[in-house]
Amino acid sequence: MKHSFNCLSYELLLYVLICIPFCSCSQKDTGVISPNGKICLSVEIKEDTEKDGFGKVFFNVEYKDGKTSRRVLSDTRIGLETQLMSFTDNIRLKSVSGTKLIEDDYVMLTGKRSHCQNRGNERIFRFENEKAETLDIVFRAYDDGIVFRYSLPSVQDKDSLTSEHTAYYIPEGTKRWIQNYSVGYEGFYPLKTRAERGKDNMWGYPLLLEPADSLFVLITEANILRGHSGSRLYNGNDMNQYQVRMTDDKLALGDSFTSPWRVLMIGSLSDIVESTLVTDVSEPNKISDTSWIMPGSASWVYWAHNHGSKNFKIVKDYIDLAVDMKWPYSLIDAEWNEMSNGGDIEDLITYSLSRNIKPMIWYNSSTAWMGPGPLYRLNSKENRIKEYTWLQKSGVVGVKIDFFPDDYSSNMDYYIDLLEDAAKYKLMVNFHGATIPRGWQRTYPHLMTMEAVYGAEWYNNKPILTDRAAEHNVTLPFTRNVIGSMDYTPGTFSDSQHPHITTCGHELALSVVFESALQHMPDRPEVYSSLPRKVREFLSGLPTAWDDTKLLCGYPGADIVLARRKGDVWYIGGLNGTNENKTLSFSLVPLQVEGKTMDVFKDGVDDKSFAIEEDIQLSNDKMDMSCLPRGGFVAVIK
Repeated sequence: MKHSFNCLSYELLLYVLICIPFCSCSQKDTGVISPNGKICLSVEIKEDTEKDGFGKVFFNVEYKDGKTSRRVLSDTRIGLETQLMSFTDNIRLKSVSGTKLIEDDYVMLTGKRSHCQNRGNERIFRFENEKAETLDIVFRAYDDGIVFRYSLPSVQDKDSLTSEHTAYYIPEGTKRWIQNYSVGYEGFYPLKTRAERGKDNMWGYPLLLEPADSLFVLITEANILRGHSGSRLYNGNDMNQYQVRMTDDKLALGDSFTSPWRVLMIGSLSDIVESTLVTDVSEPNKISDTSWIMPGSASWVYWAHNHGSKNFKIVKDYIDLAVDMKWPYSLIDAEWNEMSNGGDIEDLITYSLSRNIKPMIWYNSSTAWMGPGPLYRLNSKENRIKEYTWLQKSGVVGVKIDFFPDDYSSNMDYYIDLLEDAAKYKLMVNFHGATIPRGWQRTYPHLMTMEAVYGAEWYNNKPILTDRAAEHNVTLPFTRNVIGSMDYTPGTFSDSQHPHITTCGHELALSVVFESALQHMPDRPEVYSSLPRKVREFLSGLPTAWDDTKLLCGYPGADIVLARRKGDVWYIGGLNGTNENKTLSFSLVPLQVEGKTMDVFKDGVDDKSFAIEEDIQLSNDKMDMSCLPRGGFVAVIK
């Protein structure tokens, strides 16, 4: 038996359900509608006839565009279970709050947009089980998606959360881009139209769906706090049901409990790519003085010289590269504690500062792979403060912390410990070999970037990326990079251990298409010096944090044209993800640049050359850019 519940009397509700088709978008019943009226969520209970009105709870989502309403998600199950309480197939609706308007308005120092604004309507649904124990579920319908989270108002002594029953139903035939779960989130997002059995039947965030033509949903989570476990998706019980599964087998609870937000961005591809919903629902900035937090580019030794940070003279060349390219930073990577060939880390820091380059250095988190060092310098509070104190006194401005284990609550707490203590010593942070962004860049604005991507460093490890890079690069802006800064290390014009077959135009465009507040430039000094002067000038002046972002065209795995604004200047990056020649067509109307001029860097006569055009007079008409196979272009509009 299937019912939808509201604040009306039970008898009147039965009459409404019988006489009116289900899922009208109305906030007078159990619906929540976005302020723009496009997104509607409705809650329903499928009763167990043997349990006297108790049953399982589900929600559905519809998207209204003009006069057309389309189903986005059906029968998404919700529920929670602890060692002592169950809210699974034995709950009923007790009450629904009125609608509260949520308005987000805040400033980001990093990311796709500096001034973030959003609106959402919130309602709190209180459920009770057969023992009269209560569970609150907070639903918000924003203009660009749905978020929800669980709250236990009262928790019994020594109780633990054992499972979450949120399960997204994804029917056969639905296009989806999803990666098999791995600890470092370093996988591909291949297009699939049917469910598969992954490794351990686990899948990592984010999950991108196309439930209807040109209508998309991106699923992830946000606002991990102390005591929270990260989660992933599991389809081992039913291949079409993707259940949210905590990393911890059980999670100790306090007097009350509130879960992270479950996030569903909804709309067109531009709605997805431009959304800031992950940070919108995360905790506000906790750092009062942010004057020391400065995004920028950094020279980086590892891609071309594995183990290169042990060699004083090699790293010194990369500091000189940063000087030549006018980049503010140079990253000294792993094994600097074993440095030789002309000096040690103290000598290198002194040299870097003498050249007005701000050094950043690498650490092993010492929680997963105990390979390269230094080790065990950040784990305990005492050691961490000692190390951070030395770094600040030495003139180091940031740390890259690598090799983290799975997303257990203890490890999520460790991330927060590292961030909170780093802020006290004015150290910017880059998490590598780590989890995905979940909104911490709003709470801790000195978190500049995170890896969690199969990036360019894999040219240094395996040959897989050579053939897959172009398609992969054109999928990431619609998946991984949507949820936060991504340390892909773009712009490999030469080759590492394994070659790349993307064009130089493609590689240059990655520095615009991929957003990372610290953009680590991976190639060799002699390669940058050999680039055309205009390309070098472009890389020297390239921003790494943006005032606005606009998707101009594209489709995952095929192509993309993305525009990012800094001040009054628009930077446009275009990528061809296919093995064929392709013309990328797009309009400049969203940018309002009529009367301005544009410089273009595009594919030349072959994959190793550029064609550069300057001072092109613009209208708001459609633009056409021809790309070689696996090619790309960059445009700068002033």
